[in-house]
Amino acid sequence: MSRHLVILGAGESGTGCAILALKQGFSVFVSDSGTIKEKYAAELESLDVSFEQGKHTESMILDADEIIKSPGIPDKADIIVKARARKIPVISEIEFASRYTNAKHVGITGTNGKTTTTMLCYHILKKAGLHVGLGGNVGKSYARQVAENDYEYYVLELSSFQLDNTYTFRPNIAILSNITPDHMDRYNYEFQNYIDSKFRIAMNQTKDDYFIYCADDEITVKNLTTHKVEAEKLPFAYGKVLDKGAYVINKEFHLLENQQINPSNQLTMFINDFALKGIHNCYNSMAAAIAANVLSISKDVIRESLTDFQNVEHRLEYVATIGGIEFINDSKATNVNSTWYALESMDKPVVWIVGGVDKGNDYTALLPLVREKVRVIVCLGVDNHKIHAAFGKDVDLILNTTSAEEAVQVAKRFANKGDTVLLSPACASFDLFANYEDRGWQFKAAVKNL
Repeated sequence: MSRHLVILGAGESGTGCAILALKQGFSVFVSDSGTIKEKYAAELESLDVSFEQGKHTESMILDADEIIKSPGIPDKADIIVKARARKIPVISEIEFASRYTNAKHVGITGTNGKTTTTMLCYHILKKAGLHVGLGGNVGKSYARQVAENDYEYYVLELSSFQLDNTYTFRPNIAILSNITPDHMDRYNYEFQNYIDSKFRIAMNQTKDDYFIYCADDEITVKNLTTHKVEAEKLPFAYGKVLDKGAYVINKEFHLLENQQINPSNQLTMFINDFALKGIHNCYNSMAAAIAANVLSISKDVIRESLTDFQNVEHRLEYVATIGGIEFINDSKATNVNSTWYALESMDKPVVWIVGGVDKGNDYTALLPLVREKVRVIVCLGVDNHKIHAAFGKDVDLILNTTSAEEAVQVAKRFANKGDTVLLSPACASFDLFANYEDRGWQFKAAVKNL
């Protein structure tokens, strides 16, 4: 008798799980409370998987031997509470797919920087000729790849939501980029709950594994004393010398030898040669380089990868220079910390496009950078009063707009030759856009129409 698996959510992750589950001999039912995209509905139909959309039928769902839930469904959702009351295991795609592969895993989490670090790790491993898949929050579903490709290595971007329902998943290399408050509504407004979620990435690691972390991040360092991490710890830091891992001092990057791993891999280079600019990207580059070093990838490949990498879309993405004004799309900056990094990396006067759905933002941390770098603020949101209150005394001008096209035209009007127009919203996008990608695409289209 086959085991019965219910998958909640029929996006890329859920559909990938269905493919893998069928291959492993499960009977499968997929339930999505929203509308399933046509391409996924067609795929499920072609697989002869029974599914529903627009509802969750309890009798069908609570008949499961195990439930895989989409990361977007909170643990307090009614159907999850009822499943747990019946002792039905509820797991994530990451937990499920990891059972069916013997690959080595590089898992990357953190509040900010995880997408860039993930893409850079993947770039280095690919350039080194490794048989590697990219998954988690980016690329194709990890479960789909395990079913169809089964790579020898996986580089996985892991959100706290994805880690929350992992129990046996063990990355050989774990990277924790940083921790700042985010998604507090999902964690009962308890910062420690969110921190604990991030540290789940290391919970099953052994002394044969590696935990790469930012030695400059006070929250991470403090919590390393209270969370048991068995893996070898490899830190990275900016502005101070370390005896292992990697560091930057006097604008020079040092990737340190590890006698146990790769004794010939002492690498030194100037950070001006990095493809990714700004201190925050030095952190991302250091983390990825340490992971590559652990995997015995040559210093020449690491050096070349750090200099020729092209960043992900919507993350400090150069769009165009028009009339001497540079336009940068950082729509992926949906919290204050991400925008801090964006402003920190700007070396020209800034016309800053900011705003959207405020997630309880405290803008205080941005004030020194705004005073130093920002001339004009262009608000892009329905309710901008908090932005006016936070920065009204510190910039020459604050203007309100309600579309990407209007924001770009206003920014261009008030920018001077040599300025940078930076879209870095520090907010979610759902008041005016479908998501941060939609916001970024509309911004880019508006710039190209100038």
